[in-house]
Amino acid sequence: MPINDSDIKWVQTPRIGILEQLYIPAIVEGLQTTMRHTANALFGKGMITQQYPEVEPKLPANYRGVHRLNRDEEGRVKCVACYMCSTACPAHCIDIVSAPSPWKDREKYPETFVIDELRCIYCGMCEQACPVDAIELTTLYDLTGLTREEMMFDKEKLLAVFDETVRRGTDPVRTKAGRLSVASELAPDQGLTSSSTAQS
Repeated sequence: MPINDSDIKWVQTPRIGILEQLYIPAIVEGLQTTMRHTANALFGKGMITQQYPEVEPKLPANYRGVHRLNRDEEGRVKCVACYMCSTACPAHCIDIVSAPSPWKDREKYPETFVIDELRCIYCGMCEQACPVDAIELTTLYDLTGLTREEMMFDKEKLLAVFDETVRRGTDPVRTKAGRLSVASELAPDQGLTSSSTAQS
């Protein structure tokens, strides 16, 4: 079926004047922005400079930072080596080697579990794909390392992150559904929850 002439809209190429060719309006607009920010900084309005690392930033409760592997009630790794997280990962940064489980309540467990934190894009697809809430992204953001090998987080390191976040009381909140979804902000009357309530 041909397109009607009334449905076609012809667009003219915009003409660029001499001022636009010399970038004068763009320069003036940039200077106005600079002066506005300078005035706000001088008079203490809308200051956005953070004095890190002297002052720790306050991050939202659903910030996606360093990964952790969760433990179950008996202190064992919750992962059942189903490969759902590594399959869902768009960056292909999760490597898992499964083995028969030494426990009777599951078939497999991860003999090795490694995340390349430098390759990860922190999208949260792994924690959404996990059927047992075994992997989560925490609010820990100060991730540093001197070599690539230091940024390869194995099972023991990921379990140590779990222990550290439980000790600090900064458990992730994404596994507890909010008003919009599991990744939504908490209601104002809710705070950070412990791992037992966050994973219920």
